[in-house]
Parts: sequence; structure tokens; C-alpha cells
Amino acid sequence: MTRPVLGLVASAGGGVERWLRTGLAEPLARQGWRLAVTLTPTAARWLEPEVARLEALTDLPVRWTSRLPSEPKPHPVPDAFVFAPATLNSIAKLALGIGDNQALTVLSEALGRRAPMVVLAQVGAEQSRHPAYDGHLAVLRAAGVKVVGGGPEEVLGELAGVAPFAAFDKRP
Repeated sequence: MTRPVLGLVASAGGGVERWLRTGLAEPLARQGWRLAVTLTPTAARWLEPEVARLEALTDLPVRWTSRLPSEPKPHPVPDAFVFAPATLNSIAKLALGIGDNQALTVLSEALGRRAPMVVLAQVGAEQSRHPAYDGHLAVLRAAGVKVVGGGPEEVLGELAGVAPFAAFDKRP
């Protein structure tokens, strides 16, 4: 039986090294998702001790670098995406279509396909008052992205209403 694929993307927001695997990846794997994990370069440094454990949850490698044109794609095209946490910098880049690392490239392509996506915004109070921030959120929401605050629990709750039923219905 083919499991639906969830693109799990993480940037380097404070605390991600403590909760990404146990608070988000493991519950998603238990729900039946096949995880395609992609990290920003800084998140990859922070999560280096977790990479083997994340890979153990799926049969796919954890990515943070691009592949060469001659190399096969290491991940199938995901049915849905979670971007958690998403920092102010990453939210701005995603809204503007700046794919300057593998994580943002994958997410930008997903937006172009209008794949279901939940973004956990991890933005400080002062950052959230940046004059461009509300506009960036408006762009993402106009593309169908569900933006949540809080933690992994909010992501899991929102994803349940956004993506899995169509993805799980595709199973043979």
C-alpha cells in the first residue's frame, strides 16, 4: 500500500532541535504519512544529531542541499507540506518566491502546484510588526496556505483539516 507523502520542511527557529522529531515527525509518521524531510542549511546544522532518527521514520534521506542535474530526485513529489517552524526570513522568501536553498525551492514549487500547506510561523513580537510581514502572510494565504502560530499541536490540528483525506484517498 502506498502511503501519501508529506513534505516536512523546517527552518532554524528556536526550539526546533527539541521538538521537530518527537513533536511533529513521529506523530505524522504514526498517522501514516511517508515523510520527505527537507531542512534549511542552518536547521541542518542544528538538527545534525537528529538526522539519523528522522531518516529512520521514512525510507527517504533528509535533504538540505540541492542535487546535481545528473542525480535522481531523492524525494517523490509530496501530496502536502508542513513548514515548521517558519522564521520571518523564510516566510518573506517564500512569499516572494526566493528559493535560495533547497527547502525554499521545494516550498516554492509546492506553492506553484497549490499543494496543501500548513506553515507554523515562529516570529517574534517585534518581527511581526515589520511593515512587510502582513503582506507576506496575505500572499501565502491567497495561495491557500494555512498559517498557524503556537507549536506542533496546532500544525497537526490544521493539517488534519487541510490535507490528509485527499492524499489518503489516493492509496490503492
